[in-house]
Amino acid sequence: MRKIKFVNGEYYHIYNRGVEKRKIFLDQNDFGRFFQSMKEFNNIEPIGSIYENYFRKKQLGNPVSKSDQLVDFICYCLNPNHYHFLLKQISDKGVEKFMHKLSLGYTKYFNQKNKRSGFLFQGPFKAVHVETNEYILHLSAYINLNNKVHKLGNRVSKSSWDEYIEKSNNGFCKKDIILGQFKDEKEYKKFAEDSLRGILERKETGRFMFE
Repeated sequence: MRKIKFVNGEYYHIYNRGVEKRKIFLDQNDFGRFFQSMKEFNNIEPIGSIYENYFRKKQLGNPVSKSDQLVDFICYCLNPNHYHFLLKQISDKGVEKFMHKLSLGYTKYFNQKNKRSGFLFQGPFKAVHVETNEYILHLSAYINLNNKVHKLGNRVSKSSWDEYIEKSNNGFCKKDIILGQFKDEKEYKKFAEDSLRGILERKETGRFMFE
């Protein structure tokens, strides 16, 4: 049984990887499908077919309102064999409900596409309660720049980094909790890159603070 208790208004580091460390994203279509699932499954109500739901909303011009969402995405990264999210729970059991729908939905898609069966992810998703402001800031840098933590190229990973460093009110993530603490995007960029250097140094010395 999971020991962590998810509370509305609190922040959580959510992560998981492929079973036996296998790749869970084989091409750009997989990245696109998973990202679409991150949007579509963040809904209190069942959505049925992900594609039907997407086109229905597009035709009706009726995006999911905040009151209908389960979680807020603060930042994310998708790597070939694992992912990281920083989430804020905004609905009762929102993290658990969202992750259940996301994991099942994407596994079904991946298995059908690749003619396989069985589990895709290495057990239930992992979760850490983010309890301090310092932790949330450094975690945002770790997630946004995760491709550099693992020395991956941009083509084989996808993250919210561009949302954070480009001045824009649009985007997928709720960035105010992070960017609201900096003068501008450039100041956050410098902080994140400095934080990354510290993270890499701790990783080399075995004092790594994140999974």
